[in-house]
Amino acid sequence: MKMAGDDAVVLIATAPERMRNADAAWPYRQDSDFHYLSGFPEPDAVLALLPGRQHGEVVVFCRERDPEHERWHGPSIGTEHAVAEYGMDDAFPIDDIDDILPGMIEGRARVYCHFGREPQFDAQLLGWMRRLRQLRGGGVVPKEFVALGHLLHDLRLYKSRAELKLMRASATIAAEAHVAAMKMARHSRYEYEVEAELLRVMRSRGAVAAFPPIVASGVNACTMHYQANRAPLRQGDLLLIDAGAELECYASDISRSFPINGRFSREQRALYEVVLTAQQAAIDEVKPGRSYSTAHDVAIHVITEGLCALGLLKGDPAEVIAQGSYKRFFPAKTSHWLGLDVHDVGDYRVDGEPRLLEPGMVLTVEPGIYIAPDDTTVPDAWRGIGIRIEDDVAVTRDGNDVLTVDVPKGAEEIEAVLAGR
Repeated sequence: MKMAGDDAVVLIATAPERMRNADAAWPYRQDSDFHYLSGFPEPDAVLALLPGRQHGEVVVFCRERDPEHERWHGPSIGTEHAVAEYGMDDAFPIDDIDDILPGMIEGRARVYCHFGREPQFDAQLLGWMRRLRQLRGGGVVPKEFVALGHLLHDLRLYKSRAELKLMRASATIAAEAHVAAMKMARHSRYEYEVEAELLRVMRSRGAVAAFPPIVASGVNACTMHYQANRAPLRQGDLLLIDAGAELECYASDISRSFPINGRFSREQRALYEVVLTAQQAAIDEVKPGRSYSTAHDVAIHVITEGLCALGLLKGDPAEVIAQGSYKRFFPAKTSHWLGLDVHDVGDYRVDGEPRLLEPGMVLTVEPGIYIAPDDTTVPDAWRGIGIRIEDDVAVTRDGNDVLTVDVPKGAEEIEAVLAGR
């Protein structure tokens, strides 16, 4: 609120409830910014931050308790509990917002909001401005609408101790799910059976999936965002799993690649070791003062050298990097921010330069090699192999902390897990 200034108001609405089809709704997930500011879990609410307001600066408009609604949908929070349990200074019924909020906005110079994100809220906002102009004597209407993301998303980039604790717990659940899925894959026939095991473990620990899991066997692993999860599992293929848990809205994101039959082939093992070496070298670059892009640059260097040594890329590694021809096998970036969203908010560049890492930031480190099944420039034995290794890494004061360390990733460790040792 200090950042917004005394003459501003911050307005943010909850995520709407969304229908999956006909009268079946998607499971409700709160808007990440609304959750960050309030922790309030219900839909159909608006948060107003009003610096300097005499009767309290944090105001929520939410659903009132309604016995008939609760009979069908279960208990709701209501205005009294919003104050008592969620730390609001004041709470009003959402049905009264058109009458109450315009008067609260009157005289403020700026409105910080997510204008353009939800058309319904935009229309409401413009309605409040009209209502303000109609106040007796003509209300003082704010002159500026300012994008709230500019204020909020830099704050979200730096995780508090409490946030890091939740992210650690989320990572622990996801790690357990990955290990269970590895063991399950040995005895499964289809990708979706492995997906079911991931979801079983997450739900049994009180979490949900942070995103639809990727369970990609064989050539499917060369599709970066494969999501069908319906193919049969074939002995001799690798299985790439990219899955994360979400706990109290905080996400984890882990990828592992392993042989379905329990043993890497010669070519699979060779590529796997290149990716693992690249990932470990990239993680070593996650520390305060290093550029965000350094991990990616190091991963490119290690993967290009490895592919040249294996004869899959021709020429001097430095030239291959300069030409960008490594991108045929390593097309993705190595990292993204992680937090309330899997691809979390926060600028990657500041004043045109890659951002410097600071304590409290959390990012993924996920290099990979993907050799298309129809790539005739490489011998047949290498084709159709996709490998990604991904961990969640928090920047600490003196280095980094790998939150997802509980999932094995050394080739021999993985083979031991698959053998039941």
